Amino acid sequence: MDGTVKLFAKCKHCHTKLTRSTDGCTTTFKRHLNKCCVRLAIQKKQKLLGKDFLLEKSSDGGLIGQLALHKYDKNKVRELLATMITVHEYPFKMVEHEFFVLFCQMLNPEFEMISRVTVKNDCMKLHALEKKKLKEVLGGVTRVSLTSDLWTSNQTIGYMCLTCHYLDSEWTLQKQILNFCSLPPPHTGLAISDAIFACLLDWGIENKISSITLDNASSNDVDVRNLKENFSMKGRLYFKGKVFHVRCCAHILNLMVQDGLNEIKEVIQNIRESVKYLKMSPQRLHKFADIVKQLQLPASKRLVLDVPTRWNSTYAMLDCALGFKKVFSMYQERDPSYTWLPSTMDWERAESVCKILEAFSEASNIFSGTSYPTSNLFLPELWKIKQILNNKILEYEGTFYMKEMVDKMKIKFDKYWGDCNLLMSIAAVLDPRYKMKLIKFCFPRIYPITESDKNIKLVISSLHELYAEYASNIAKKKSSKANDSRLGSTSTSNNFKGKTKGRSEFESWVEESDTVEPSQSELDIYLKENLYKCDESEENFNVLNWWKLSTIKYKILPSMARDILYIPISSVASESAFSAGGRVLDQFRSSLKSETVEDLICSGDWLHSKYVLKNSEVKHDEEDMQLINFD
Repeated sequence: MDGTVKLFAKCKHCHTKLTRSTDGCTTTFKRHLNKCCVRLAIQKKQKLLGKDFLLEKSSDGGLIGQLALHKYDKNKVRELLATMITVHEYPFKMVEHEFFVLFCQMLNPEFEMISRVTVKNDCMKLHALEKKKLKEVLGGVTRVSLTSDLWTSNQTIGYMCLTCHYLDSEWTLQKQILNFCSLPPPHTGLAISDAIFACLLDWGIENKISSITLDNASSNDVDVRNLKENFSMKGRLYFKGKVFHVRCCAHILNLMVQDGLNEIKEVIQNIRESVKYLKMSPQRLHKFADIVKQLQLPASKRLVLDVPTRWNSTYAMLDCALGFKKVFSMYQERDPSYTWLPSTMDWERAESVCKILEAFSEASNIFSGTSYPTSNLFLPELWKIKQILNNKILEYEGTFYMKEMVDKMKIKFDKYWGDCNLLMSIAAVLDPRYKMKLIKFCFPRIYPITESDKNIKLVISSLHELYAEYASNIAKKKSSKANDSRLGSTSTSNNFKGKTKGRSEFESWVEESDTVEPSQSELDIYLKENLYKCDESEENFNVLNWWKLSTIKYKILPSMARDILYIPISSVASESAFSAGGRVLDQFRSSLKSETVEDLICSGDWLHSKYVLKNSEVKHDEEDMQLINFD
């Protein structure tokens, strides 16, 4: 108003405006700087916010951040950011989002924005570092089993997932994805075997392979034959290749059930189209939900839309739909456009099918495990499946469609499991709860009498052959060790006399006496002992832990059991990686290079195992099934 101009100064730390004195005095500014919180925080280097962040496991199995006094380290921040993006499958561009940057700067004003190119390079460096660590771990492992499967992305790029399974020093089963590499067409057996062998050479484990588990594609037979010839030429074929090729049991079970379900495909189609019809309109779902409330059905129930290629999702769809069969008929009265209502006979057929599939679902859940041994659990489930098929054939003698369904499943069963499977049989014997008693109980119920006796003899002879191989190898190691100790004691005899020399001679004598074969082998002693009975507290029996504790009693058998029980009987471990592949390489990230996709999926899997993160195993079946709620 009076024409004078007021001068202001702005704090460069907190951006507060301060009035400048007309006489040029700066005392006000100094006073403000002494009290400015932002400036003081920077001077102290953010001791409270700028601590070193260490990841530790919590008591409930999760992760907690442990803070240690340290200055703000932008390299540590970038490393943790790359880990977060890799593990949680976040897009690289996330680091450039405005509010993400603001959030980080609020936590620490020293945070500097990182570009998506930089964070991508950090993720690749993290992959290289974790790969080097895993290589060192695999270098100390004696034997490794493989699972592999193929997948085609929505960009029509073929990928091969190769997963290794091994036991660590604590006898804990470990699973690591080695490669998720692109495989150009054609996907012939020779191309697959060459790609697998190239991966093994890169990891340096080509001489440690015990077995490989694959699905039943015809190209995989050629693949296995080529790999087997390659390993046998080098003399590195475990147990003469008798357990080298493992056919995926989950895949066989899927083929067997799908053959049977084809007999009632019209029933399944009507129920599937009914669920689809409801899903297409929220208004229809709302009307359906009103009927559910009128009938006072459980609110927890929900409709499931299946994936036609997965029989267990089809079973879930049928089982859930049966709970709403009255609702479907009442809904048709309110919606004339709905034309897929199953008949009373269709519902009866669906109910009969579900009774059969329930037992198959339990077996599938066991076959699909990856965090515990499954080969020893196969034989009891195989016997249950055969028993169900035999009983249902008699039960549905007068019901044409059900008999046809069970007959088809039985034909497929005999095709893949009609011959004795050595791996599953030996693994069952090495389970102290079963031993040979399970073989003698199950085989007559699975095979004809003549075949049963022959297969029992085959299992016994194979067990003794495998045991003899381990006993011979351990004897050679002891002999080599004894010779080394003698050479060592001779070279040091001039320097160490008396008690030291006497002790070394005694130890050599003990080593020699231990090599004398007892009247009964450890295998014979083990088989003659009573079966191990689990206590109530051992509901989830850990067979590996039992053999780990038995190393005090046995010297040869634990090594043999260790190398058999860890072999997986399904390729689910490799197949489940495709769920992660679909998320990493979705329709919005089609420009990602195949090498980048491989690095992200592999390092993500390694970091999940490293930090033992919750829900690290992707339940792909549940993700693929579409759930429809009525809330």
